[in-house]
Amino acid sequence: MSSAMTTYRTAIQPEWVDYNGHLRDAYYLLLFSYATDALMDEIGLDEAGRAATGHTLYTLECHLNYLAEVKLGAEVEVRTQLLGFDAKRLHIHHSLHYPGEIAELAASEQMLMNIDSLQGRSAPFAEPVLGCIRRLAEDQAELPPPAHVGRVITLPRR
Repeated sequence: MSSAMTTYRTAIQPEWVDYNGHLRDAYYLLLFSYATDALMDEIGLDEAGRAATGHTLYTLECHLNYLAEVKLGAEVEVRTQLLGFDAKRLHIHHSLHYPGEIAELAASEQMLMNIDSLQGRSAPFAEPVLGCIRRLAEDQAELPPPAHVGRVITLPRR
């Protein structure tokens, strides 16, 4: 069975932690942002691809789940799963883990849009990029849906 792609690895830096020695909430998203950069490289929107096409990805929406404390100095990795795509968008899931561990420390469901930087608006993916996206989708087709996808923030009605 295929697996989610490891897109980013790092140790938690001193400037990323709060007064309790825990990773600050904003830095979870920073780790996922770096993982999105790596995903872009993987699908052909690396520096050369962006220069050739004028395209890049923008984040349209992000749902972030904080599932466990991460402390100063911890080694972590982000795993990325492509949940779906169309001509202009990617629906992805990033999960944060200790290397080699299954348990999620955090999870982020995201919708990304392909943007033509010169036109300043959405655009279909270039065919070579779309081909890479299709291959990634095929590679991950057997992965189960992540537990933290499609959730809505709400309070119970009284």
